[in-house]
Amino acid sequence: MLPYMPFVNEYWPFIVAGVLCYLGARFAYNSAVSWNPKPRGAQSHKTPDEVAEVADEEEYDEDDGQNLDLTSALPWDLEHVPLEFKRLPVEETIRRSMEFYNFMSTRRTVRFFSSDPVPADVIRNIIRVAGTAPSGAHTEPWTYVVISDPEVKKKVRETVEEEEYTNYIKRMGDQWTTDLKPLKTSWVKEYLTDAPYLILVFKQLYSYKEDGTKRIHYYNEMSVSLASGILIAAIHYAGLVSLTSTPLNCGPALRTLVGRPVSEKLTLLLPVGYPANDATVPDLKRKPLEDILVEI
Repeated sequence: MLPYMPFVNEYWPFIVAGVLCYLGARFAYNSAVSWNPKPRGAQSHKTPDEVAEVADEEEYDEDDGQNLDLTSALPWDLEHVPLEFKRLPVEETIRRSMEFYNFMSTRRTVRFFSSDPVPADVIRNIIRVAGTAPSGAHTEPWTYVVISDPEVKKKVRETVEEEEYTNYIKRMGDQWTTDLKPLKTSWVKEYLTDAPYLILVFKQLYSYKEDGTKRIHYYNEMSVSLASGILIAAIHYAGLVSLTSTPLNCGPALRTLVGRPVSEKLTLLLPVGYPANDATVPDLKRKPLEDILVEI
């Protein structure tokens, strides 16, 4: 034994037992973490659509590019052409910027729609404008589904209202519903059947090249957000009104209803048309410039 370490000499059995217990506990913990007790095919509380959507999002998010075919989605010999640009006089630039602000400041979110028809070409042109938005690596990761069929609009409304009822009763909480009361919103969405058109904006998580390999859509969320802003401006410029809604928990069901693949995810639903003759809007004020601008 060790005469110069009386403590160890006296208590060495307990020390050894403690070390062994520690090593055993670490081994058991590591085994539990690395082992997945849920067998493949086990039941899930998610719907099949939700499971498929999550799986595709995980596949996109976790793809580190090691197994991709390293060919550019755009041609290697893509031609670069001179920019067509006409520089305006400073006075004209100032005038136009103020003119556009004055015009856009009249845009309002509307919940009361006329059923008066809108020419389909107007809606197509609006979508064309949205398609001019910038996108990551020019992937243009957006799909616009335009619905005018009354029966399909009815199914959309039924789907949204069913989920919105649950949102207002259970999910959103007292603070959220309290904040919405001045706006006089509810789970009832008449505008989904009153408006002549519904535009469903989908973001594409990925697509496929002509050779069948996957094409990653970089910054798809930001790209679709930019395009949606341009879309809303185009709707207003065309003399129409809209309402930007994000139908909580309805994405998979609505995606299935309109026949879109799981590689696409619903981001916005916009009824579009003319306002009802008796339409009202909340008397809201926008933040002044000094509250939203920081100049350095």
